[in-house]
Amino acid sequence: MKDLSKDSVTWLEVGDEAEGQRIDNFLLHIAKGVPKSHIYRILRSGEVRVNKGRVEVEYRLKVGDVLRVPPIRVAKMPDQTQVPAREFDIVYEDEALIIVNKPAGVAVHGGSGVSFGVIEQLRRARPQAKLLELAHRLDRETSGLLIVAKKRQALTRLHDQFREGGIAKRYLALVNGVWRNELQHVRLSLLKYLTAEGERRVSVDPAGKVSHSIVRLQTQWENFSLVEVELKTGRTHQIRVHLAHLGFPIAGDDKYGDFSLNRTLQKTGLKRMFLHAARLDLLHPLSGDPLALTLPLPTELQNFVEQLTRYEKRNEAKKA
Repeated sequence: MKDLSKDSVTWLEVGDEAEGQRIDNFLLHIAKGVPKSHIYRILRSGEVRVNKGRVEVEYRLKVGDVLRVPPIRVAKMPDQTQVPAREFDIVYEDEALIIVNKPAGVAVHGGSGVSFGVIEQLRRARPQAKLLELAHRLDRETSGLLIVAKKRQALTRLHDQFREGGIAKRYLALVNGVWRNELQHVRLSLLKYLTAEGERRVSVDPAGKVSHSIVRLQTQWENFSLVEVELKTGRTHQIRVHLAHLGFPIAGDDKYGDFSLNRTLQKTGLKRMFLHAARLDLLHPLSGDPLALTLPLPTELQNFVEQLTRYEKRNEAKKA
């Protein structure tokens, strides 16, 4: 697709990669750095035309549609030649999507001081791909299952499933403390805020968005517990904040954890946050067939569990 012009009208023809996408989201994607308010203004004023006619912001694009986009100044994009190509471990792939095993310490996308992430590196490794888009997010220090869509229709349907609660996401977390309940529903509203240093944080606050996690106890030790957390909502830092607020911070969490304990754990082998996206249950976005994917703990986390078992008494929990 050709670049937008800041001096003259740009004409774009919609291809397979944009079929089914709302026109507002399409323009926000191709006009990086342009304020949302400007995109909606040119849409509502009729400066953007589809097949020479005005359309609503909810209009979904069709293959062959011809778009008229007025002169618009976009932010200069970073030099993609500086992004190193990288193929990640593939858990599942077909014509519609890729599910990768994201390592801890790698962002899912560039931004907020990070030049590039999984999606930029994957695009660099697959220059022939018509479309590669993240279907959801994982925190930088979280490892595990990450979905990347290869078709616009698949992306739209995956977003629908996430929004409607049709995708079950389960994580494994090691927390400081002895978690007693075999099954516990955690419903705590979460509010985003910025610290004095400008860093993004989340706190439990009645003014925030309703958030729901289901915690299932897996294993207990004398001072730690391994829990499985199922997300019923997908708020920023939801698992980390819910567990920390209840007095069970995730081992190695550098934002909401026990910082003194984290320093001790680093010396004994845990050098990352113990949070792993271990299971996904969803319907295939094109065929509708059920997909159930699991990913065991990465080696460094499994090694720490084995080390913990050598030094602390372990009680197997009944799986709920």
